[in-house]
Amino acid sequence: MNPILLLVLTLPQQAAEITLDNVPPVVVNTRPIAGSADVSVKTTEVQVTFSKLMRDQSWSFIQISKNSFPPLTGRPRYLEDGKTWTVPVKLEAGKTYAIWLNTPKFKNFRDKKGRSAVPYLLVFRTAGK
Repeated sequence: MNPILLLVLTLPQQAAEITLDNVPPVVVNTRPIAGSADVSVKTTEVQVTFSKLMRDQSWSFIQISKNSFPPLTGRPRYLEDGKTWTVPVKLEAGKTYAIWLNTPKFKNFRDKKGRSAVPYLLVFRTAGK
């Protein structure tokens, strides 16, 4: 039997039970939608919704490059639901934007229990040009 396959088959028997409560938060929705290629330049904010209630004033949104990071026009914050993080931005036509939400090095998007969210790369392109 393939040793890698054997490892995969035996791993679940050794792991703790997976529950919604004991796993880290994950991104469940973004606005703009990740992978969109026709985002309006009239879009004034980026929103990211996580699977759990998140710790306020704790986030890591990281630029890959200065050119691919949208200029911020205000301060980031969580909406009243405690799961949706938003940041005001100014977008340009015909441009691709990329934002890391947590990375292996920067892990400040955390749930109320202090667990870091799984890193997520949000990439989208604006319409025009």
